[in-house]
Parts: sequence; structure tokens; C-alpha cells
Amino acid sequence: MAAENRRFARRSLLFMPGDSLRKIEKGAGWDVDTIIMDMEDGVAQNRKTEARRTIAQALATLDFGARERIVRVNPLSSGLVRDEIAATIGGRPDGYIMPKAEEAADVQWVDRLLSEAEQAHGLESGSMRLFVMIETALGVMNLRELAQATPRLDGLIFGAEDLAGDIGCVRTQAAWEVFYARSAVVTAAAAYRLQAFDMVFPDFNDPAGLDDESCFARQLGFTGKTCIHPNQTPIVNRAFSPAPDELERAQRLVQAFAEQQAAGAGAFTFEGKMVDMPMLRAAEKILVRAGI
Repeated sequence: MAAENRRFARRSLLFMPGDSLRKIEKGAGWDVDTIIMDMEDGVAQNRKTEARRTIAQALATLDFGARERIVRVNPLSSGLVRDEIAATIGGRPDGYIMPKAEEAADVQWVDRLLSEAEQAHGLESGSMRLFVMIETALGVMNLRELAQATPRLDGLIFGAEDLAGDIGCVRTQAAWEVFYARSAVVTAAAAYRLQAFDMVFPDFNDPAGLDDESCFARQLGFTGKTCIHPNQTPIVNRAFSPAPDELERAQRLVQAFAEQQAAGAGAFTFEGKMVDMPMLRAAEKILVRAGI
């Protein structure tokens, strides 16, 4: 699904531990675009089964409003994914996240599981959206294949912490040690018309640092950012939302382009600058971020 046709803004994506109904309920009322109910890192090994039951209960009973509801399963190597999808798809989440994606064949296996589950529950084929997390060296090397693995795929999520452990680098707040991989994820997402979501910011007591990192991620081309604490989401939402003057200018440019096309004109100037197609596409993406 192309980013322009998405159903959700997806600026902020908040991880909530899947074994805590109280925390999921709190997130469901927060200023956030997407709730990720987690069965992987946020849940202890002896609580995985409980997480399935809790997420199914949350999907069936909680009012999420306009917020997107996503479930993160465990890695394929865990052997839990089939049961996790079977236990939660009846609640009709909006999609699933596959962590530590490395091979297109693995993504396609999850795609088949979702297709089987959709059919078993009478759901529209392809209605369960899929996101993959890029958080290993092999995942970065295979970005091209992963991004094309299935039409069900909506976005790539960059995971810096696991990647740092995989390649043996030392994590710093400046994050230059993962800059290559971070940029590669954005580029692959843009090439295949997917959304790109930036890494978590681990220090939820540093709002200024989060704001700086979020603004830089937007400059790189990310469309949203993952969060680990509800207090982070308003900062992320603001960083990934167009400023009023930016939005107004984009609307004027798109309108001017439409008028020039209707008049049969080709190239034209707008506010002292020659307009070309890259400028128009940039303006259109601003309107998409604003939900227009």
C-alpha cells in the first residue's frame, strides 16, 4: 500500500507490553496515532501466552477511538508466530509487525499465515497490514528484497538497539554509528512506496533530546517514529506534523499547479521560484502528513 493511500497518520507508534491490559488501556486514550501491542521484547518469556490472551481481550473490549491497533509478534525463530496470529486475529487488529526481518521468504511465510487466518475468520484478503522491523545487519543488506516481499507490506521500522548489538557498535545519542542503516531504511521505503519509521529514543526523561532526534529523522525522510513511553508521543507528533506556514504554502503550490495545468501551461514560477515536479511531490507529501 502506498504511503499516500494509508488510512492512518502514523506519526507516533507507541509500544505497549501485551501482557498488561491496564497499560494498553492507558495507551488507547493517549495522544498517539498507532498502538503497538507487543508480544516480543516487552514481555517476559514466561508471560508470552498471557500476552496473547490479554491482547485478544484488549482488541475485543477497549475503545481505541481512531487509533490504529497493531500487534507485534515474536521472531520466526521463536516458533510462536502461528499461535500468536491465531490467538489475536479474531479481534481484528489493523495489522502485525514482524521483528528482525532478514529474508524475503520469511516475510512471505508470515504473509501466507495472515492470508490463511483472514480466510478462516471471514476477513477481506490482504486487510491485515504488515510491517517489518529492520534491526540486523542481514536485514539491512536485504532491504531491497524485504521491501518487495508482499503487497501487504505498509512500512519498514528501523530498530537501532538490536542492530547495534548485532554489528557490535557502541550506541551514542548522536547515532552516527547507525546512520548508514538508518538512511538505507528510508531510501528503501521511498523506492518501494512504503512508510519508514524511526528508532525508539530510549531516554524518556529527555524531551529535548527526543525532539532533536525526531526533527532530524523527519529531515532524513522518516514518516513517523516509534515510542516507548506515552510522554514521548506529543513531541513526536509535533515533529512529524507540518508547521502551519509549511502546510499553507504546500496548499498554495498544489492549487497553483492545478490551475496552471487547467490553463494548459507547462513550467511556471511560484513565489519567485520555478516549479518542477520534485517540488510538487514534496508539497503533496506535506499534505499527506497533514491528513489532507
